[in-house]
Amino acid sequence: MLKNLTNVTVFLLGAVATSAVILPIQGMAKSLDNLFEWQQANPKLANIFEEREKTKGTSETTNPLMSKEPTSDTETKEVVPENLKTIRLVCNGCNHNESQTLEFLQNRGVTDKNAIATIMGNIRQESSFKSDICEGGARVPYHACRRGGFGAIQWTNAPRYYGLGKFAVSIGGDPSSLDTQLQYMMYEGDWKMIEPYMKTPGQTIHDYMRLARRWIRWGHKGARTDYAYDYSKRLILTESKS
Repeated sequence: MLKNLTNVTVFLLGAVATSAVILPIQGMAKSLDNLFEWQQANPKLANIFEEREKTKGTSETTNPLMSKEPTSDTETKEVVPENLKTIRLVCNGCNHNESQTLEFLQNRGVTDKNAIATIMGNIRQESSFKSDICEGGARVPYHACRRGGFGAIQWTNAPRYYGLGKFAVSIGGDPSSLDTQLQYMMYEGDWKMIEPYMKTPGQTIHDYMRLARRWIRWGHKGARTDYAYDYSKRLILTESKS
């Protein structure tokens, strides 16, 4: 019987921290006699402690939260993000230089279809997207254009024409290339003056064209507005996964 009483003592001490029932152990079990009397007076609780002792050794393996090996409920799962979708404008039937200009403008934050159509309409009127063209139609490199405008938007006066050459040197570019001229176009103060408005969506081609005149400073309007409306019809929104 002493052995059984000793076991009950262990049961009680082991259960104090985890049992939902708080027992006055110190007052109840100061001696084995008192403990025996308590066991006789509380047979149901004594049986509960005995059952807990029997299952004590298996609790770690039966409780998935205490298992050393992760389970489907506890293991960390990698969250794979969904493919992000990118919406871009593409030009139906545009040549390489037109498509390059469209891509450049979008990368620089000009995303409204009418704004892009207006810019492209102006470049088409000025040079037909030929970056090595001198005013009058001669296809020559930058340094060989002796008079009139040169390049994509026909930089004409001395500060703008020589500014293109200096800018090309500063970036290690070719002043006759479209890539260098597009970068210079965004670098000029004339463009920066209207850039915030060209990046503001929701305006009409007429509104953007008034801004473009301050930038290009054209003397002859030509068909640039018609070209702009033509591009607005050919620019199509597409969706792709990144």
